[in-house]
Amino acid sequence: MSRRCWNGWANDMNWLIDFSPILPVWLISLAACAALLLCGVAILRRLPGSWLRLMSAVLLLLALLDPAIVSENREPLPTVVAVVTDRSQSQSLGDRAQETETARTDLLKQLGAIRGVDIREVNVTSDDDTPGADGTRAFEALGHGLADVPPDRIGAVILLTDGQVHDTPKTRAQLGFDAPLHVLLSGHDGEIDRRVSIENAPRFGLVGSEQVLTYKVTDNGVDPTKAGRAHVVISRDGEKIAESTVLPGAPVKFRFKVTHEGDNIIEIAADALPGELTPINNRAIATIGGIREHLRVLLVSGEPHAGERTWRNLLKSDASVDLVHFTILRPPEKQDGTPINELSLIAFPTRELFQEKLKDFDLVIFDRYQRRGILPALYFDNIARYVRDGGAVLVASGPDFNGSGSLFRTPLANVLPADPTGTVFEEPFIAAVSPIGKRHPVTRDLPGGNFDPPHWSHWFRMIEVNESGGTTVMQGPHGKPLMILSREGKGRVGLLTSDHVWLWARGFEGGGPHGILLRRLAHWLMKAPDLEEEALRLSAHGRDLVVERQTLAESVGPVELTSPTGVKTTQTLSQTEPGLWRAEVPAHELGLWRASDGTHTALASIGPLNPREFQDVISTPKILQPLADETRGSIRRIMRGNVASIPRVIAQRAGAALSGTDWIGIRMTEATVLKGVDHYGLFIGLLGVVLLIGAITLSWWREGR
Repeated sequence: MSRRCWNGWANDMNWLIDFSPILPVWLISLAACAALLLCGVAILRRLPGSWLRLMSAVLLLLALLDPAIVSENREPLPTVVAVVTDRSQSQSLGDRAQETETARTDLLKQLGAIRGVDIREVNVTSDDDTPGADGTRAFEALGHGLADVPPDRIGAVILLTDGQVHDTPKTRAQLGFDAPLHVLLSGHDGEIDRRVSIENAPRFGLVGSEQVLTYKVTDNGVDPTKAGRAHVVISRDGEKIAESTVLPGAPVKFRFKVTHEGDNIIEIAADALPGELTPINNRAIATIGGIREHLRVLLVSGEPHAGERTWRNLLKSDASVDLVHFTILRPPEKQDGTPINELSLIAFPTRELFQEKLKDFDLVIFDRYQRRGILPALYFDNIARYVRDGGAVLVASGPDFNGSGSLFRTPLANVLPADPTGTVFEEPFIAAVSPIGKRHPVTRDLPGGNFDPPHWSHWFRMIEVNESGGTTVMQGPHGKPLMILSREGKGRVGLLTSDHVWLWARGFEGGGPHGILLRRLAHWLMKAPDLEEEALRLSAHGRDLVVERQTLAESVGPVELTSPTGVKTTQTLSQTEPGLWRAEVPAHELGLWRASDGTHTALASIGPLNPREFQDVISTPKILQPLADETRGSIRRIMRGNVASIPRVIAQRAGAALSGTDWIGIRMTEATVLKGVDHYGLFIGLLGVVLLIGAITLSWWREGR
């Protein structure tokens, strides 16, 4: 059955007349039209009983409509007023937090004294780790806080903020409710602030390449004609690399080199402006990912031996390595008079490799190489200079290291970390990690190395050497050095005193971690950042900061953490494994964090590098003014001079003004909830029968006269 309702008497909509038609409405409408037409004609002709016929027809139609009186028992619902408090990081500047709390306390007291008002408090923070939640998102928080409230119950929204809201709707329709927005601003007129912004910066760059970024210093609230120049310091990974004086408002280009793999963090910091609101945004950060196009390795093998292919296979399996490999198959003393044009061997390009192209290699490996007059002493001097200038050399030696053709008999000895004694240990032994090697990232936590003895296969030969420098990270028989790592000038040198690592590669007696060990060794020599033996690292894990200190020392000191707002705290690290100390710290602020132990500095970002929260911190009504005007609300400052001026809160009915000079209004709603319904039928039972029979009887009696 279709149902139609019309309002009855104006009694807060508690009384209604309800119709439940017995027949389809279209059929009743057709019958009504026919009855009205016939009765109308009868009335116009003044036929006897015409009015009685009309009354009978009306009563019959009412009976078909089945009218009833409905009494609704409704309970008024309170008007919801949202008090939105901005507790973002920019609200911590100056006295804003105190001003906001004073206004909030006063408003809650006033609202609590108004009958029929339900107060909803909503707090807005800028430390949300939701993707894309950058800046103060007051209206998003408001939507969550009023998610269970019907729009017609919202009487007003009172927003306590500094005006820097980053998700302000453009129109009232986007709010989702029809209620006034009243804004109480913290802060003061006439604030000034200096900020640095990155206008353009590359995301990635090849290691060693030159890149360009553009930045700008902006002085907000300062007369441009009176603005002075700004002193700027530029740092890379916490170390100053440049400084200059720039004109505020003008874009500045800065050229720099990508020095290493991973994140190269460029920080641009400007001096504070006298009287400015905060120096927090006087710096900006750009992160450029350093990428090595390829690591170029030169492998020079001496006469062929069982382990020759171990190095080649390992390096060829690494997609990031470009390998150039030469094996000396025909040393000069094996000349037999065969013409050069009949030889199938390639001549060793000594001049091209060790004079012209040497600097292009990231690592040079000598695998059981013997001099034998192939390379002049001048070239070994070039290699030693290459190391001191930042190159890397690895000597994987065998018995050749003791002979007259040993590399130790060349100028390369000046950078080697040990000298041979002439003794060769030819006995079974198991390689072991030295005490300091257990803390070194190259040899720490090698699979099978935490047992005594390690679960590795035996080796059978090692050259005895006297260590003259560097760090012994692995030992052989009688505790003698097996692997020595050394720093020479800007470069690095590694010495392996056994040529039996191939036994691990072949799986002899179960083998050993040759792949992990040799790969770590090669990448340490090529200065992989994650293999530095002395390093401080700072990383973000969700909303926590992880501080790691890698060291060869047996203890570490505390680390100072500096938050994006400049708050300093001291953290004590705990040892998690040999050589690695760690602490996990909750991060309560968005932006760039800094860690320092006095020697090393590390940087990490929580959320965006340059949060919108600090890009513009001056208190302003401009962002929220259009929306407040469109919703018939108001916007005013909490402080007038040094005195708080909190407006009075007044309950208003629909149609009345919603703000004044010293007051703000709440639009009281008329929302109700239905508690019960009483239904009284008008044309059912005896009453309907009597009325219909009475009307028909009167019509018949009148026509019979």
